[in-house]
Amino acid sequence: MNVYKFGGASVKDAHAVKNVIKILGENSGNNKVVVISAMGKTTNDLEAVINSYYAENTDWSNLLNVVFTKHQTIIAELFGTENTDTETAVKHIIDKTADFLTQNSSRNYNFIYDQVVSIGEYISTTIVSYYANKMGLNNTLLDAKQCIFTDNAYTEGKIDWRKTEKELPEAVAPLLKNGFVITQGFVGCTPENFTTTLGREGSDYTAAIFSYALNAERMTVWKDVEGIMNADPKEFPEAQFISELSYHEAIEMTYYGASVIHPKTIKPIQNKNIPLEVRSFVNSAKRGSVISANANSNFLPPIIIKKKEQVLLSFTVKDFSFIAEDHLSILFSKFAEHRLRINMMQNQAISFSVAVDFKREKIDHVIDELAQDFSINRIEKLTLLTIRHYNEGIVNKLTSGKDILLRQISRTNLQVLLREV
Repeated sequence: MNVYKFGGASVKDAHAVKNVIKILGENSGNNKVVVISAMGKTTNDLEAVINSYYAENTDWSNLLNVVFTKHQTIIAELFGTENTDTETAVKHIIDKTADFLTQNSSRNYNFIYDQVVSIGEYISTTIVSYYANKMGLNNTLLDAKQCIFTDNAYTEGKIDWRKTEKELPEAVAPLLKNGFVITQGFVGCTPENFTTTLGREGSDYTAAIFSYALNAERMTVWKDVEGIMNADPKEFPEAQFISELSYHEAIEMTYYGASVIHPKTIKPIQNKNIPLEVRSFVNSAKRGSVISANANSNFLPPIIIKKKEQVLLSFTVKDFSFIAEDHLSILFSKFAEHRLRINMMQNQAISFSVAVDFKREKIDHVIDELAQDFSINRIEKLTLLTIRHYNEGIVNKLTSGKDILLRQISRTNLQVLLREV
């Protein structure tokens, strides 16, 4: 059993879909599950629909129709005059979404978000599945909601591992008799049968869940880069290719924000000792980077990770007393309550500072609910730079001339929160 994951860039248009089918044809055999993300920037387009609807603007239906029109163009290029069944199936998804928004009475933004944004994955998998069958690659389209189960934490669904591990293999096994399986990334199901999502860019995690539950031999993520690099090549043209990486090194990279793999991906595959390969869909013949238990990570170059759009929040106790365990408990519980992840923290005598992603609504709630007990300072538009396996030369190169607000250093990691000058 092999599990493949193709992200949005790999299916962004008709030419890209044809390339995915070519890769699947070259890696023949029915014993595989293919996880696919929404096409191109569809998730962003659907977020615009949601935001318009939530703001009670009347143009949400026009924005939803734009989503349909973009996919209609792709369908026409792939199927020509034979596009009726595919277009009808996609139109059905769009119409169901419009009906939901028309009839919905909930004002829970995260609930609405998950019911709408998830259709990007349903549309893309429908198109790819239909086209693969047309090209002679027999497959069955599986609704991920039938086998990935979560709690009710909309936008950040927590996996019900006991139920998922039992029902996922039962859902997949009979389908493999008729070809391979195509399913949606990013999507889960609540106990009430509503849709949850697993966090932005969560399709990698979906593939890891399938790999774990099916005891896969290997999981492969197809990207627009040749494999894992020591830095983002779009920002650092001199970035170096890393051929192999241990699970421990990989989870450290993803924890600090490396975008090549979703942070939750590593744990499930490590638990079952499943190798993860990151390969290029642009140059599919070339072997990529492999994450495994046997990898040698002793001689890695400095690994550079930049997280932009960071916010510095500094909390000071109003009565000028020391920041102690009881204060920290209040702060941490409030961040946990609002699911606002802390990327960096620093404790001083009378203040506690954290760097978080710019999530305005969550930050506003945290500040409002802590303002009675703490004086709070907020600085936006910052960058969190993490250098793993740092050396003096790379630190000086990347921080020289920058306004550094926080700095932390350990044996293997250096982090600075800075304002770009």
